[in-house]
Amino acid sequence: MEYRRTAVIKLDTPEGADTHLQETVEQFKYCANAASEWCWHGDDGYHVTSKAKAEDGLYDQLREDTELTANLVQKGIRQAVEAVTSGVERLNNGQDTSRPTFTADTAVYDKRSATFHRDHVSLSTVDGRVECEYILPDDAEKPPTKYVTDEEFEFRRATLHRRDGDWYLHASMLKEDDDTDTTTGHRTVLGVDLGMKQLAVTSTGRFWSAEEFNHWKREYENRRGDLQQCGTRAAHDAIAGVERKEDGRFEIFLHRVANEIVAEAVEHGCSHIVFEDLTDIRENVPAASWHHLWAFRRLYEYVEYKAREQGVEAVQVDPRNTSKRCSTCGFTHDDNRQGEDFECQDCGYQNHADYNAAKNIGLQYLRRRQNADARGAPVDVRLNRGTLNVSGEYNPPASAEA
Repeated sequence: MEYRRTAVIKLDTPEGADTHLQETVEQFKYCANAASEWCWHGDDGYHVTSKAKAEDGLYDQLREDTELTANLVQKGIRQAVEAVTSGVERLNNGQDTSRPTFTADTAVYDKRSATFHRDHVSLSTVDGRVECEYILPDDAEKPPTKYVTDEEFEFRRATLHRRDGDWYLHASMLKEDDDTDTTTGHRTVLGVDLGMKQLAVTSTGRFWSAEEFNHWKREYENRRGDLQQCGTRAAHDAIAGVERKEDGRFEIFLHRVANEIVAEAVEHGCSHIVFEDLTDIRENVPAASWHHLWAFRRLYEYVEYKAREQGVEAVQVDPRNTSKRCSTCGFTHDDNRQGEDFECQDCGYQNHADYNAAKNIGLQYLRRRQNADARGAPVDVRLNRGTLNVSGEYNPPASAEA
């Protein structure tokens, strides 16, 4: 079994490193924005969504324009292509959008541009390597210390962030395990589906609408667009202020949703909160903008550490077919789902499509657990009423249908 975790690690930067890191993220943003402009091509309807084509057309020039390593230039180009691809998908769906712009102080690292250790990281910058020690909680069982110090968790990639004057590493970590839990207690899990219209839906039937998030995303996009047309220094400063307000509003919103998801799991006695694997979520939610993808990942991070404080574990599972499989009979077909409506073409089960998917995500964890080790304790998916077991059998506490 695979365990994926995101460890948010505060960095202790040595003297002089702050300047190098800041210049690195500035040049990374330059690459991403230059690539976005090149790929978008204005409003003529022609957009480049091929990473290979973008790299062929931009790599040499951006290497000449910046002091970044080859890997960081490639990462900047690819980040832009992903955002442009999302924008094109929105246009194809008849939604208004504009060329993606990158303003956050971030840079994306993998094992070629960073060397991850258990107590520090070595990062490529515009002026050579910078080594930063981790600032970790003393409690060995508290994240991120629990994951960073565990040799079985492997660093895969990380995003460098600057927030309130400090540097943080959002590290994606992976652990492969046999899951030989032999505890005897009967446990339940909470499945969570993520989406563009309903930000989150749980297998207990709780819905968190994305309407507020989408409204403010459009509002801030319009404000930035108006200010960008001015082109003055004052307008540039105003854009920075708008972005800070945007980040703050979305952070507050996502913290609230995360708190409520964890509370839902605790209220129903769940041992795990199960999300779909976010690694390739762009393929699973192709119409999602980069704002939505950022929100999905940030929400999982918040739920993960908030749940841990309550003795609940957040995990991710392969999301294949969870949107088109019937959670009642298991019949899988593309026609089962039509927008937000789900109707099984075999057994006739009908419900909200995201609620059906949330149940399937929970069931996916059960199937994975059963395949890994049949000796584990019984685990069910918690519903709004009753539970589902791994065979899809409904165990009601009352006669009402879940």
